[in-house]
Amino acid sequence: MSMKVTIDGIAIEVEAGTSILNAARQIGGDIVPPAMCYYSKLKDSGGKCRTCLVKVSKGSEKDPRPMPKLVASCRTAVMDGMEVQNITSPEVLEARKGIVEILLINHPLDCPICDQAGECDLQNLAFDHGAVKTRYEFDRRKFEKIDIGDKIQLHMTRCILCYRCVFVADQITDHRIHGILNRGDHSEISTYIHHAVDNDFSGNVIDVCPVGALTDKTFRFKNRVWFTKPVEAHRDCDHEKCNGKVTLWYKGEEVLRVTARKDEYGEVEEFICNTCRFDKKKTSDWVIEGPRKVSHKSVISSNHYDFIPLPVVKTNPLLMEANQEQFERDTRL
Repeated sequence: MSMKVTIDGIAIEVEAGTSILNAARQIGGDIVPPAMCYYSKLKDSGGKCRTCLVKVSKGSEKDPRPMPKLVASCRTAVMDGMEVQNITSPEVLEARKGIVEILLINHPLDCPICDQAGECDLQNLAFDHGAVKTRYEFDRRKFEKIDIGDKIQLHMTRCILCYRCVFVADQITDHRIHGILNRGDHSEISTYIHHAVDNDFSGNVIDVCPVGALTDKTFRFKNRVWFTKPVEAHRDCDHEKCNGKVTLWYKGEEVLRVTARKDEYGEVEEFICNTCRFDKKKTSDWVIEGPRKVSHKSVISSNHYDFIPLPVVKTNPLLMEANQEQFERDTRL
């Protein structure tokens, strides 16, 4: 059974049970609400960060009354005839600005040294909806950096408590060791014993983290992502749950890190094992498929260009020869 929903004036028919957020993603573009905690691959995720709040101006055809308050689009299912406002509602934009301010209350200004810089969802959110200056005047909470695995470091001061890493450990690993400790503003992601997270898929908590709270120790402080070149590759992985499809991040001929492939919303397409992520960092270990397509809106695309020689160069042998070195430079890895 399909249902018709209108989001910011754009109508679409979706399956019953589809959330407003996923309906907006089917339309695409700027009307898609941002999401810091929702993850389509993780069951029961969402409803934590509130950045995806939208205004339902018409409940349905049967009950056209508007919903009295803004709702989380990731946890609200569409109804037939529903009308939703996102970027067309000043109320939503003002509320989102307040949510971003709350998320940044305890977040340190670590962007110049953070490994997540350049691919951080919180950076993008703050750029689009953040206030110029914070009104918060009290002491911020601070935590010491800890190792929750031999290759994973937790910087809890940066955490926004999205719970994604907890859901990953619950749903794709054999046993979960880390979780949320304490309550209220004392809540934190941690383990009771350091170096405890050691299962085959533990590295995926790095990929799902929307900020720089969980980082890859093998890549820490090695380079900026916009100076690297992402290349898609695959291998025949021995692990039954891993398909071996990854993104290799090159600097010259060196593979600096290996990550799972992500879609346009920054969500992992297929989770990968720790062997592919941490132990296979030679080009000879992989079958190269080609450069990863990077959105032109991303800072990662700043040093990557689709080079097409000008027509006058193509037809002039002297210019072709003179520019041969440049052609080779643009086409090699």
